[in-house]
Amino acid sequence: MCRHLAYVGPPRTLRSLVHDGDHSLEHQSYAPRMNVGNVLNADGFGVGWYGDGPTPSRFRRRDPLWTDVSFREIAGSVATGCAVAAVRSATVGFPVDESCAQPFRAGTRLFSHNGIVQGFADVEGKLRELAAGGPAEPDARAPVDSALLFALAARYWADGADLGTGLAEVVRTVTGLTGGRYNLLAADGTALAATTCGDSLFVRETPGAVEIASEPTDGAPGWRPVPDRALVRATASGAETTPLEGDTWTAS
Repeated sequence: MCRHLAYVGPPRTLRSLVHDGDHSLEHQSYAPRMNVGNVLNADGFGVGWYGDGPTPSRFRRRDPLWTDVSFREIAGSVATGCAVAAVRSATVGFPVDESCAQPFRAGTRLFSHNGIVQGFADVEGKLRELAAGGPAEPDARAPVDSALLFALAARYWADGADLGTGLAEVVRTVTGLTGGRYNLLAADGTALAATTCGDSLFVRETPGAVEIASEPTDGAPGWRPVPDRALVRATASGAETTPLEGDTWTAS
């Protein structure tokens, strides 16, 4: 499935986050080590980052990350203290289209899904029903299963859930309907949150910064695996991992 990463800490260039390292996200787009069910992540990519204001900017394409020389050049000139990036391997039945490239955006938040909703056709109607009444986010209309998970997260956030609890609620909701893999990732400019449910995830804490990634982006020490069915919350000061089932919330 797809690969994604997030960062919060002192400003770094997008190039350092996406392209640098001997197993960078760019490298994972054509030579991932831990992918489940595929050997390439060549069906698009996206990067979202925070600048001067609260609303993140994005760059998304339907083409493989390694082919976009122009983005690599631009990425060296853009620095940010918080970002989310993803490379995509499209599930059979969903188009290779820029609108499906993540991260998705809901106001000040970014969202990425690494995984698959099993039997999507059987649960699509129920997911749409559950997401109804939430914010009318354009990305929720993307023709891909991840878009409805994003719509659910946006609804939970709008109803008062915090960044991590919103993701945990999405996993609980969808796994109550069907199987699949639900590694979710989100950012709001100052904090990160992520879930593990069926795929790999790693965290590295360094002084004043935290990185979260599907796979370690380099061989430097400090990367630690996150156990399955866990929720990670992080700010620049550190990361906390708790069991996914232990995070509960009721809409206000």
